[in-house]
Amino acid sequence: MLKTGSTRAPYAGNPPAIGSASPAPAAMRRTVGDDHPIAVMQTNSLPGLVQRELERMILAGDLPAGAKLREIEVASMLGVSRGPVREAFRALEESGLVRLEKNRGVFVRQIGIEEADQIFELRAVLDEFAGRRAAQNATPAQAAQLRALVDRMEKAVTRRDVDGYHDANLAFHDRIVEIAGNPKLIALYRRLVNELHLHRRAALAQAGILPVSIREHRTIVEHIAERHAAAAGRALYEHAMASRERVHHTRDGAAPARTRKSGR
Repeated sequence: MLKTGSTRAPYAGNPPAIGSASPAPAAMRRTVGDDHPIAVMQTNSLPGLVQRELERMILAGDLPAGAKLREIEVASMLGVSRGPVREAFRALEESGLVRLEKNRGVFVRQIGIEEADQIFELRAVLDEFAGRRAAQNATPAQAAQLRALVDRMEKAVTRRDVDGYHDANLAFHDRIVEIAGNPKLIALYRRLVNELHLHRRAALAQAGILPVSIREHRTIVEHIAERHAAAAGRALYEHAMASRERVHHTRDGAAPARTRKSGR
């Protein structure tokens, strides 16, 4: 449940007068961590929390593509009223994860092969642009962050941790787009990634294959770290297009071809 109860900090002696400018005593100062429900509620709106939880469930496959999301059922499941759920549905539609159909309801989006191909092509172009800009902008510390994410992917592969690999993989590409420094690019790119994730997860689940492309990710990082803008952009473009090819192989029921370019 997303509801949180309220707690009252004990006072040592008489409570301070309302509007007092004196600092709060130690017993009244915040002692909860950033992940405590109270702290989370203070920094996030309730519709935002509902949106994040539904997004997590959709991307994890707990709410599969094509599933109908009933407002009252979601509200009951999360322990909230229907208003925040309604707002969350609208935000999820904008992010590309659900579709709202008049007089029918809300459904987790299904991405067909033709639409996925169009998204892959657009994403490849955006990846190339992001790679070039990231190579121009990246600091040594940011390059180190990217290397650390590749290390996480590699460790997840060793553990056969599919979810851990995907989380690190998504974070890797998202970080490159952030380093590129174009807010409009970030918003568009994240929507495309959400849509592709719906398509790719279904394909991978059918084949039971974990996509592994550690060497390509390391090559991308080195191009960015060495400020080789054209090479970084090209590597990311090829990476995205090879990913499209691999998904096609998976949906056709065949193992992905072993080529020089293996997709994300």
